[in-house]
Amino acid sequence: MNVIPAEIVTPAVMIDVDVLDRNIERMASSMLSRGLRLRPHVKTHKTLEIARKQLAAGAAGITVATIGEAEVFAADGVKDIFIAYPLWVDAQRAERLVALASSCRIAVGLDSAESATAMGDRLGADAGRVEVLIEIDSGHHRSGVLPDEAADVARAAASAGLNVAGVFTFPGHSYKPGMPTGAASNENEALGQAANALMQAGFEVSTISGGSTPTALIHSETVANELRPGVYVFGDAQQLELERCSWDDIALSVAATVVSRHDAKGGNVRRVVVDAGSKILGSDRPDWATGYARLPEYPEARVTALSEHHATVVWPESSELPALGTRLRVIPNHVCLAMNLVDEVTVVRNGGVVDTWRVAARGRNS
Repeated sequence: MNVIPAEIVTPAVMIDVDVLDRNIERMASSMLSRGLRLRPHVKTHKTLEIARKQLAAGAAGITVATIGEAEVFAADGVKDIFIAYPLWVDAQRAERLVALASSCRIAVGLDSAESATAMGDRLGADAGRVEVLIEIDSGHHRSGVLPDEAADVARAAASAGLNVAGVFTFPGHSYKPGMPTGAASNENEALGQAANALMQAGFEVSTISGGSTPTALIHSETVANELRPGVYVFGDAQQLELERCSWDDIALSVAATVVSRHDAKGGNVRRVVVDAGSKILGSDRPDWATGYARLPEYPEARVTALSEHHATVVWPESSELPALGTRLRVIPNHVCLAMNLVDEVTVVRNGGVVDTWRVAARGRNS
C-alpha cells in the first residue's frame, strides 16, 4: 500500500484489506495446525467488519476489554464473548451481563475472592449464566493471582454460584525486545500450574487461555487450548521493532501530509513536520522504541516528537528531503490507540479506496 489515494484527506487511518486478510488467514491457519482455539482480542480494531472476517476464518469467538465492547459485538450477532479482565460487578453491570447472557455465551475474568463474591451477590439467581475464568499472573505483574492461589479464587466463585470454566493469563511482558520466547515459556508454566491446581480442587477446566501477538506464533508446546492475540490483524511499529512482523505485514497506516520542512542549517537537524499527531497516532512510546512512529517508505526516518496534531520526523541524510505537500504513510507504535481515536477508517486495495468502516466500539470503555 505505497500509494495514498487522491480522495483521502489527511490525516486519515487507512487499512490495506489484502494485507489484513492475509494476516487473519495466517493466524487462523497457525492455530488450526496446532489444535488451538483462536479467540482474537477485538479491542485492537473495535470494528464489526474485521470481527466478521476473523470469525469466518475460524475464530471460536472473540475477546473484548469491556462490557460495552461486548454489547456492540453481541448486537452484531457474535455468540461467544470473553471479557478478559477482572471485573468488579455492581448492580448496573450485573444487569448488562445478564442481558448479554440472553444472547450469547459470556465469560468474564476474576482475580479475587472478594470480586467473585460481589459478582455472585449482584447476579443473584442468574449467577450460573455467566462463566468465569481465573486470571493468572504469568510474569506481567498487572492483574491476576499466582498459580497456587487460583483454587482459592475458584472456590469463592463457585460458592457465589458462578460457573468456573478455567484459567487465563496475558503475557504482557512479551512486549519488550528479546522477551517473547521467555514470556511464552512463563505463560505455559503458570497456566499449567494453575489448571492443575483447579483440577486437584475438583474443578473441570474446559478453558486454558493465553496468548499475545508477540507470543502467538511461537510454535512451542503449550498447555493452553486457546490464544487471544489482537494486534496481529494490523501489525504496528512496536511489532516491527520486536521482529514479530515485517513491513509487508503492516495493514494499517496513517496518511499524512508534509506541512513544514527544514534542511540542516544553524545546527538544526534535517526534519519535516506532518499533519498527524498524537490525536490520530496515539502517544504510546515504550522506553525501548526508536521513535513515536515509523515511515514504511523511509525506514531510517524517525518520529522524534508528537504534538496533538503534528509529528516531527527527523529525516535521514541518505534520502532527499520531501517537498511541502508530499503525502506520507506513518505507522503508529501502538495500533490499538490509533483505532480508538477515529470514528471511521478508509479501506484501500491496490492504491484505491474500496470501502469505509465505522469503528463501532470506539469509546465503549465501560
